[in-house]
Amino acid sequence: MHKPFSFLSTILAASLLAGSTVYAAPPAPIQHEHTAPAHADHQITKRTDAENMYNTIQFLSQAPRVAGSPEELKAVRYIEQQFKSYGYHVEVQPFQFEGYTAPSEVTLKIGTEKKEGEAFTYSPNSDVTAELVYVGLGTTADVAGKDLNGKIALIQRGNISFADKVRNAAKQGAKAVIIYNNTDGKLNGTLGGSDASFVAAVGITKQEGDALAANLRAGEKITATVKVAGAEVKTLTSHNVIATKKPDANKKNTNDIIIIGSHHDSVEKAPGANDDASGVAVTLELARVMSKLKTDTELRFITFGAEENGLIGSKKYAASLSEDEIKRTIGMFQLDMVGSKDAGDLIMYTIDGKKNRVTDLGAAASSRLSGVLPYGQEGRSDHESFHALGIPAALFIHAPVEPWYHTPNDTLDKISKEKLGNVADIVGSAVYQAARPGELVIEPIDYPRRNVELQN
Repeated sequence: MHKPFSFLSTILAASLLAGSTVYAAPPAPIQHEHTAPAHADHQITKRTDAENMYNTIQFLSQAPRVAGSPEELKAVRYIEQQFKSYGYHVEVQPFQFEGYTAPSEVTLKIGTEKKEGEAFTYSPNSDVTAELVYVGLGTTADVAGKDLNGKIALIQRGNISFADKVRNAAKQGAKAVIIYNNTDGKLNGTLGGSDASFVAAVGITKQEGDALAANLRAGEKITATVKVAGAEVKTLTSHNVIATKKPDANKKNTNDIIIIGSHHDSVEKAPGANDDASGVAVTLELARVMSKLKTDTELRFITFGAEENGLIGSKKYAASLSEDEIKRTIGMFQLDMVGSKDAGDLIMYTIDGKKNRVTDLGAAASSRLSGVLPYGQEGRSDHESFHALGIPAALFIHAPVEPWYHTPNDTLDKISKEKLGNVADIVGSAVYQAARPGELVIEPIDYPRRNVELQN
């Protein structure tokens, strides 16, 4: 899962698609019979194997899989071979992007005292010593009229993207930016891509930032030093891996498409056992299970590259879809961080915080298997790229996420086989309800909206 930098523009969901789908969509209540009995779910649950998923994570998490690296390519080849071993037609879709080599040195001083700071991904190099100026959340209104020329801006996290905070401060003449967290813990986000308008940007804790902001508001003059050295932006190649199962229910086939996705890259220095080798493991396992079942709907199992760099892989794939494919796609299930022992409960996130066909299917399947899943609002994963096309999409994730998210401690020993199995059973049953031969009728389920923060 990538750090937030911006949300894609919200596009209204497309009208119901052609085919045999009957969708329980608000506001008008529709009476449905239950058409996914326990024996249909059993076709999934009796086949999923947590040991398979655990072994996949073990292989993938041997080393960080940074986008564009040899380690990521090794993961791509492994995933490709696994899909082929299940009998799928597999496409490996290469794409280029501007990759970022992290700086070799990050120095932050307040006065003469050294502080711990984390450079934002895509922060340019710089070495600046200047007066520190507090500018709130760094919005256009916050920086308006502020004398930032040649100075360093202190900005609180929240409200707008990190990139926009940096741009706004730079437009007012700031030579560097310090952004402090609005929750406990370190702040090490991304600016989302290379931009000539950026100035050096580092993140600090909420505690450090609150103290600095209070002193500046009280009239204290503070000098800061921000040094970022050794960072580099260069063109790299990553890949998406797409395995397609054509419908095989003969004359009963629909013209619909369902996408099941995850991402195979990780952040630098993090083995990424949960983020997102766990999602890849469930994707591969569901592909294995579905390969043995008759389906009347085209299934596309996709692992995306360069998610951590700003959802680049899923954006590239989404951009490659034809208008016909977009209209035919009835749902996108995104699996991200679905195996940690120490994360919270499973939840379904949509971009607009509204129910859709995917959450309806997820809620219905979970009600039959282990208890009704809630839904909420969150981006920060590849479901964003499909929501932007009007495709019903949802992120399946355990929230709040574990404390070692995006750290070297995201390792195999933190993985729960029970959680992997539960997610595979729920998502697999939800997909199979829509893809198995026969009319899709989603039983009405009363499932709650929950405001669960992704990070504590």
